Amino acid sequence: MARPRVHDLDRLLDAAERLVVEVGAPRVTVRSLAAAAGVPNGTIYHAFGSLGALLARVWLRAAGGFLDLQTELVDDAEDPVSAVVAAAGAPAEFADRRPEAARLLLTVKKEDLLGPQVPDDLAGALLALDKRLVALLIRLAEGLWDRRDAQAVEVLTTCVVDLPTALFRRAFTAGEPISEDSRARLAAAVRAVLLLPPRKDRADARAAH
Repeated sequence: MARPRVHDLDRLLDAAERLVVEVGAPRVTVRSLAAAAGVPNGTIYHAFGSLGALLARVWLRAAGGFLDLQTELVDDAEDPVSAVVAAAGAPAEFADRRPEAARLLLTVKKEDLLGPQVPDDLAGALLALDKRLVALLIRLAEGLWDRRDAQAVEVLTTCVVDLPTALFRRAFTAGEPISEDSRARLAAAVRAVLLLPPRKDRADARAAH
C-alpha cells in the first residue's frame, strides 16, 4: 500500500479533530474515524501506526498552531501589557480561524487524547510544546517586571491560561463564537491582574537586603 499523500493525512486529521469534538476522545474508534474520513481502516494504521498516535498528532497539530498564533500576536504587541492581553485573547482569535481546533484545546482533556501508545518522537514534540509555552510566559514576565521566577510566571499563567478558560469555556462548549463583550471583559480582567505585581518569595527578599 502506498503511503497516503500529505493532503490525505491532513484530511484524516481534520476528520479526527471534528470527531473528538463531537463525541469525545474515548468514543473515537478506528472504524468511526475511517468512516468519517472516507478511508479504509488500514489507512490509519499505515499512516500513523495506531489510533493513539493519530490522536496525539491531532493534539500536537492544534496546540502547535495555537502557540504559533499566540507568539505572533505577542510579537505584534506595542508594549508589555498589550502583549499579555494579546496572549490571553489568542484562544478567541484562534477560534475565529480554526474553530474546531480551538474547541478541541479548550474542551477536551489532553489526557483523553494521549495514552501509552504515543510514540517517543511525538512525546518529545509534545514536551517541546510545553516548553514553548513556559518560554513565552517567561518572556512576558521579563517584559513586564524583568523577572523570570515562579511567582511572576504564576501571575502570567492566571492571565494567559486561567482567565481565558473561565471566560470562554461556555461558548466553546456550546460551539458558539466568542462575543466581543467576553473579549473586552477578558482584556479588562488581565489589565486588572497586572496592576498588582507578583510578590517576591522570601529568598528573593533576603537577597535584596
